[in-house]
Amino acid sequence: MAGRIPRQSVAALAAAILLALLATGADQPLTFNQRVVMSHISADSLRGNLSFLASDLLEGRATPSRGLDLAAEYLAAQFRRVGLEPAGDDGYFQTATVTLREPNRDGFSMTITAGGRTMTVAPNEAYILPPAPLRLDDVELVIADGSQPLTAEAVNGKAILITTQRIRFPQGARPALVLTMASVLPSEPQVASPDTRTQPITAGVIAKPALEDFVRGAADARITLHANAASEKAVRVRNVAAILRGSDPQLRDTYVMLSSHYDHLGMASSGDDRIYNGANDDGSGSSSVIEVASALAALPVPPKRSVLFILFFGEERGLWGSRFYAAHPLVPPGQTIAQLNLEQVGRTDASDGPQIKTASITGYDFSELPGILTDAAQAAGVKVYKNPQNSDAYFGRSDNQSLADLGIPAHTLCVAFDFPDYHRVTDSWEKIDYDNMATVDRAVAFGMLRLASDATPPKWNEQYAPARRYVDAARRLHP
Repeated sequence: MAGRIPRQSVAALAAAILLALLATGADQPLTFNQRVVMSHISADSLRGNLSFLASDLLEGRATPSRGLDLAAEYLAAQFRRVGLEPAGDDGYFQTATVTLREPNRDGFSMTITAGGRTMTVAPNEAYILPPAPLRLDDVELVIADGSQPLTAEAVNGKAILITTQRIRFPQGARPALVLTMASVLPSEPQVASPDTRTQPITAGVIAKPALEDFVRGAADARITLHANAASEKAVRVRNVAAILRGSDPQLRDTYVMLSSHYDHLGMASSGDDRIYNGANDDGSGSSSVIEVASALAALPVPPKRSVLFILFFGEERGLWGSRFYAAHPLVPPGQTIAQLNLEQVGRTDASDGPQIKTASITGYDFSELPGILTDAAQAAGVKVYKNPQNSDAYFGRSDNQSLADLGIPAHTLCVAFDFPDYHRVTDSWEKIDYDNMATVDRAVAFGMLRLASDATPPKWNEQYAPARRYVDAARRLHP
């Protein structure tokens, strides 16, 4: 397999590693495989990859965008470079389609009447996306200001104008139109996830400051609206996936996953610096996945189990890429024993204090996986611990959630839950602690070696109440 070390080089490599890597701070000497992967993870390599992924050229890697596509090609090239097996439906890519929707303002007209007066809303003052041509003629307009709860009878078949954020619709509500107020209309198309079906309820935004005063206190407001169906455009997005095939005849058809998301927030609408570079969130995770993949691919004999490396699109939009994977898995979920997801592993200046040679895992008590990683990381001199405030709270906030919902023990490892530049344009690659990142990545690689070599897969913790839904999912996965 391309990228493997020739047999005649193994002895020379072993000698070099034994001379160069005599100690790591661990009590026990490293195994040969640990020394191989350790020697293939470096701060300079991480700096080189991350400085490209978080560069201005990629314009913040929004889902979808040209920058996201460039990042996907780059990540696939790194898998190709070390000879990993393509795992997607199109080489290294698992393809999905998102839908861009914009208002079609041809023939648009809107008038609102209240108290014997009429107000016209111009096409450039509304952002409405009906899935089909919408025609409302003199329909009752319910003003939802939070002063009283809404009932299904009050909203069904009617238009609703929401003037406060404290509104809850009753179960089974079927309004004909839901409008909200804003000072500025959206400037870009709405993006619908790959698994979103057209919603029967049309929603829209009105940017007309005088409208709220116009309808305030009105008991007889009505609306007439004619709008064409929204313009739609299908756009391809891609997860990037590769496999290191296992070496054991009995275990090579079981899988361990290492993942991160490679998208970020894209670009701000204004400002001197508009690009959300997303170096730590989550260029650091993506760079780490390809670094660990390269290290494991250098082993003379691969681990017993196969390892699936995957980078997800659309995490920032709501775990889109991992949810798409869960609905369209590339390897059988029932044969996937664990997933480790990487988030924000590059910054050590966490908001709760410096994090040097430490890492935390979400849902630490949910399964046996965190304990396995804690034990394996010691050999790299890294302390993996439970953050008492954030461990459970952050469990559902990254791409491990999508696999956990299937019943697969899945957790996210991070160095800093929060850091000074989180979701700001100042999250740049120059602020990463690359030496510490390399150390943490070695711990991750040791954990992957352990998971891919142990005969017994990790299990969910049946005694921990927050994990019981995943215990039940695992029973459905393995009836």
